[in-house]
Amino acid sequence: MPEAPGPGVAFALGHEVAGEDAPPRRAPDWLLLGAALLIALLLAAPLLLGADPLAQELGARNAPPSPDLWFGRDNLGRDVFARIVAGGRITLVIAAGAALLSLLLGAGLGLAALTLGPWAAGPVYALFDLVRAMPSILLALSLLVALGGGVGPVIVALGLSFAPMMALLARAAWLREREAGYVEAAIAAGGAPWIVLRRHVLPNVTGVLVTQMAIVLPRCVTSESVLSFLGLGVPPEVPTWGRMIAASLPFVERAPHAMAAPAIALGVLTLVLALAGDRLRKRLDPYRKGT
Repeated sequence: MPEAPGPGVAFALGHEVAGEDAPPRRAPDWLLLGAALLIALLLAAPLLLGADPLAQELGARNAPPSPDLWFGRDNLGRDVFARIVAGGRITLVIAAGAALLSLLLGAGLGLAALTLGPWAAGPVYALFDLVRAMPSILLALSLLVALGGGVGPVIVALGLSFAPMMALLARAAWLREREAGYVEAAIAAGGAPWIVLRRHVLPNVTGVLVTQMAIVLPRCVTSESVLSFLGLGVPPEVPTWGRMIAASLPFVERAPHAMAAPAIALGVLTLVLALAGDRLRKRLDPYRKGT
């Protein structure tokens, strides 16, 4: 009669039955899901809401919040909630465009120069260092003065301001991958520099660059709000959070809600995007997994 398995054997069998070698299931990241839901709501809400952010009701100027008007009205009788939703959409579009432009310009130009060799990388990165020496918001102000107002010039100004950051990260990723064995083997086998970049380097640095773009995104949000607060960037009739804060300052004693609402919305969006970018970096960067 066979003996019953001991506790050690049962423990081992339990692990084998449970599938010890099976890859663990990754729980859904609620922070990333919440950030994606918040972005989707801000982008789609102006199409779903019936309130006009530009409609004025002068008889109800500086009206306090109520069940019908969640955030009250501003000094011109406009719905603050409708303006926050519309302004959030404009801010996200500008920030996303600027972050994408910084990725394409900084990382693209940097990797192309590094692929060509030191004779091209030296002048290109010297130019990036020159641009990086100036604070990003001051550089954006100077570019807006030269380019003029509008959504397009703001995207270009912010994209150029954050491009050096992406270029430096691209150079660090390039140097890390260049020392890898498979890149050295591809070069020793006679692979052309552009082929090595496209087949061996880009697939391994794309995740790092995308997560860095996600980290740059909240900085673009705050920079756009600062530019709007100073009266630059988009036209005055376009509602943005920075312009709403600036317009409500003279009436802060009579209508504090008109300034508090966009300020809180700006803080919440920036915090959520910053946390989501950091979480995305930890999930996608193979050198930070498990830390």
